[in-house]
Amino acid sequence: MRAIGDMLSDAAKAAAAKNGQDFSAESFEKMKKQVFADPDVRAFLTAHQDQLTKESVDASFASLYEYCRQKDSHDKVISGYLPQLFMEGPLIGIRYQASQDKQRRDKEAAAKRRIELIDLPEKLRRVKLADLDMADDRKQALFEVGAFLQAYQSNPHAKGLYLSGDFGVGKTYILAGLANRVAEKGGRVIFLHMPTFIAGLSSHFGDNSLQTEIQRLAVCDVLILDDIGAETLSPWSRDDVLGVILQARMDNDLPTFFSSNFDMKALESHFSATKNADDPVKAARLMQRVRYLAKEVVVYGNNRRLP
Repeated sequence: MRAIGDMLSDAAKAAAAKNGQDFSAESFEKMKKQVFADPDVRAFLTAHQDQLTKESVDASFASLYEYCRQKDSHDKVISGYLPQLFMEGPLIGIRYQASQDKQRRDKEAAAKRRIELIDLPEKLRRVKLADLDMADDRKQALFEVGAFLQAYQSNPHAKGLYLSGDFGVGKTYILAGLANRVAEKGGRVIFLHMPTFIAGLSSHFGDNSLQTEIQRLAVCDVLILDDIGAETLSPWSRDDVLGVILQARMDNDLPTFFSSNFDMKALESHFSATKNADDPVKAARLMQRVRYLAKEVVVYGNNRRLP
């Protein structure tokens, strides 16, 4: 094994060369004084004085030197990580731990990856419930969202919500805040714009991916169908796509959310009148699934999209 003095000399020479400095015995002694004068080093040595000897401290000087050099460094290679001293048997070791800021950013990035937006703007990923206006006209909706989130912590089969109300009252943003909170808790969310999704179903015909897409929507942890009722349905898209998705989610009690300009009664009329037929029986059957999956809550207020 190489002598510690040789290793320290090499480390100090490398650091000096990197900074365009000369290395000498005098600079080495100065470096040692700086390291042992560092308040964090002194605090660590004091806390572990019963485990350390002069020999073990001398043998650990390379770790102490690296710690002092890196703790205030702006080195991009280890950006976001903080050096930490620890006892490694009789010696002092150094390891790197993600800073609180990096842990927060990593957590946010992971949460964003758990939300899939389909035909919706990316800005919805940044919506937080705490930032939403708690006006009287939306308090009930936000209360119900909070109740769901509290229940969801212990029950992944908690019942969803059907937010109805006029244009621009904030239904989509409320559901975006909910989606982001679910993702923070580890749930996977698919949040899709119903009119665009239904209009784009034919894009799956070429590669036979429709069944795969239906299955993904049927089994995801939380599904949010935004602006339901604004789509143009055919009997096929109503019964063999939307009906199949909602039936599977009902069978498995999977949380499902809706936003709509229609109340549930008007949505049933919408489901009845498709492109080619009027079928109130099938519309009623589909609405049974919607009512089973979600509690209707009206969001009141003025159109927030207007200038």
